[in-house]
Amino acid sequence: MNSGGFGMKPGIIILREGTDTSQGRPQLISNINACQAVADTVRTTLGPRGMDKLVFDGRKVTISNDGATIMKLLEIAHPAARTLVDISASQDSEVGDGTTSVVLLAGEMLRQLKPFVEEGVHPQIIIRWLRAASKLAVERVSNMAVSFDMNAEEGKKMLLKCASTALNSKLISSHQDLFSPMIVSAVMSMVGVESDHIDSSNSAGDLKSYVAVKKIPGGDVRQSFLVNGGVAFKKTFSYAGFEQMTKKFSDPKILLLNVELELKSEKENAEVRITDPQQYQSIVDAEWDIIYNKLDCCVKSGAQIVLSRLPVGDLATQYFADRGLFCAGRVEGGDLKRVARATGASMQTTTSNLHDGILGTCGIFEERQVGDERFNVFEACPVRKTATIVLRGGSEQFIAESERSIHDALMVVMRSIKSGSVVAGGGAVEMEVSRYLRDHALGIKGKGQLMVTAMARALEIIPRQLSDNAGFDSTDVLSALRKRHAMGDDEGKWYGVDINDGGICDTFSRGVWEPSLNKCNSIAAAAEAACVILSIDETVTNPRSQDPGAQNTGMIGGGQGGPMTNMMGNAMNTANSGGARTGQLGPGVSYMKGRGG
Repeated sequence: MNSGGFGMKPGIIILREGTDTSQGRPQLISNINACQAVADTVRTTLGPRGMDKLVFDGRKVTISNDGATIMKLLEIAHPAARTLVDISASQDSEVGDGTTSVVLLAGEMLRQLKPFVEEGVHPQIIIRWLRAASKLAVERVSNMAVSFDMNAEEGKKMLLKCASTALNSKLISSHQDLFSPMIVSAVMSMVGVESDHIDSSNSAGDLKSYVAVKKIPGGDVRQSFLVNGGVAFKKTFSYAGFEQMTKKFSDPKILLLNVELELKSEKENAEVRITDPQQYQSIVDAEWDIIYNKLDCCVKSGAQIVLSRLPVGDLATQYFADRGLFCAGRVEGGDLKRVARATGASMQTTTSNLHDGILGTCGIFEERQVGDERFNVFEACPVRKTATIVLRGGSEQFIAESERSIHDALMVVMRSIKSGSVVAGGGAVEMEVSRYLRDHALGIKGKGQLMVTAMARALEIIPRQLSDNAGFDSTDVLSALRKRHAMGDDEGKWYGVDINDGGICDTFSRGVWEPSLNKCNSIAAAAEAACVILSIDETVTNPRSQDPGAQNTGMIGGGQGGPMTNMMGNAMNTANSGGARTGQLGPGVSYMKGRGG
């Protein structure tokens, strides 16, 4: 036999055994169907009449209608459908509201474009026109937006209406009169309020580092309150002597430490060699001298309130109580940062060289009883860069959902200050942009006209779902909206779904306002997610190896003596050694005797 190059077949590198590959048009359609299934899951949560979802993960029950929360708790396994989870989380972090809308828009865009994929239109053509349509839509929303002067009275009214609109679809929607002013005041404290002028340049800061939301179970939701321009946090762990401390001060000086004020125990296996019992006493005295020097420095600084991130022991607690000071240890880092921002104090890592420049102050400090908890409250702070909202409620699930609602409304108000412009809600913007895209599509030749029209139809999912969730006939509502928007006048562009009475109404005059940044981000993110899904033509699912040392690829060929994986090699060595051929022959390989054995 001639062995000149024909005796051995070349090895073929393949994917690991068990790898699942799907490609082509069926794979793309399968991804679209998965995204539609995800969108259908959160569809009924949209709007003021949206329903809640109860998610139980085996340990905790969560009741919510927040799209980002539900998407995160569902733990979606489909790799392509997880794109919708990502855009929902992005919308939540960027704007705070519209997390359900962005998922519905992406799912509906894919639903409207699916027939083109089935008919054989190349995905890149669809993607190109989808991006062009989304760009037109965002430009139209920006042109429709109504700007307001944030420093004028109308600007503050606009913020109140934006906060109320964000709370409309939440569990605490019936308490808008209580929470909307709280939220606006908290955000205005964060961005800076001096002489009633708002500095919107500071509105892009980290929300949680400026505004804290504390939850206290029990009581009525109407007992929630705001510490405006101040800080409140739960009383920390305390030692004996705490009750003897003064619990209320006016214009106190505040010292913030990152120092441990207690006697340190020796480290494990520590060894001290002495030759005289008096030497041991000198060691003990030195330890006491160190802690007393620290405490004396704190008292001599003139501070009346001492807060530390590290423990404050029983000795320090009694020492401060005897001298009329208040102290607290193990204070959370976030609370200490807010106290520093509000009072003007500086965090210290040593008790040496303390002076007045590093001390902060506030108008009133007191320890207040709130429900079953005690709170340390700092009010009338000079810097007024922070705020704390204390939430009350009857159940843990209710308070948790209230906290999510407050967070969304805070983000909406903050973005409203940043953009300085609003648009009408209730599906009015989507219907107007849909009409604009339909008219624009008439001037496009070829397939692009059909795809821009499909994008226009996809935007109608928002008013349609708002009508369905409110129990109205969505067909009649959409027909009325199309007719009103087709008139082309300036007043008709703000007509949306009338949630209270059915039919349609001018949602802008009703005070249903949203920041324009919300709508722009929703449309752009949904279109981008749809483009990502459409650009996938193959999915490769690579299983985890059973043997950590196994090779990622195998060799198949006609040659002899080819490489063998560690798992199979171990199994063969066990079998050839004459060992028992039962049970595990190697990691992940077992032997079973069949009929022919």
